[in-house]
Amino acid sequence: MDEDELRTRYSRPAFEAAVAAAAASLQDGGVPIGAALEKDGRLLATGHNQRVQHGDPTAHGEIDCLRQAGRIGSYAGTILHTTLAPCAMCAGAIVQFGITSVVAGENRTFDGELDWLRSRGVTVLMLGDDRCTELMRQFQQRFPRVWAEDIGALPAEPDGADR
Repeated sequence: MDEDELRTRYSRPAFEAAVAAAAASLQDGGVPIGAALEKDGRLLATGHNQRVQHGDPTAHGEIDCLRQAGRIGSYAGTILHTTLAPCAMCAGAIVQFGITSVVAGENRTFDGELDWLRSRGVTVLMLGDDRCTELMRQFQQRFPRVWAEDIGALPAEPDGADR
């Protein structure tokens, strides 16, 4: 599927479910990244970043969504909606499970791994959704250290104090 076909096939309600999940995460004090998985216009699962809420460094929005979907066998024909361009870990999961279509809300606040996904045959549709950008900007301004931790960008503590 190419980007134009993805633009006509993705489900707006599934993307809206991802946005609602991101807003819920922010309301819970977490990183406002939501995700939704759909197939043939049917919502299979939603999730949101729960690193703060669960103290789990792998609980990114896309990963939480895949966990909520559970074992579905094949991911062929699914579309993963996410409010932010996927990071390296989430992009790896997308490729690992054979998800070939991603709808991303924004990449202004974080570039993500969109070029890498495309190089692996994943069709990416960037929506440039202002709501997603605003959620992330609010979070990044209020909690810059938590954001840096989320994307693996915290500097090392001097004298090994980060252990």
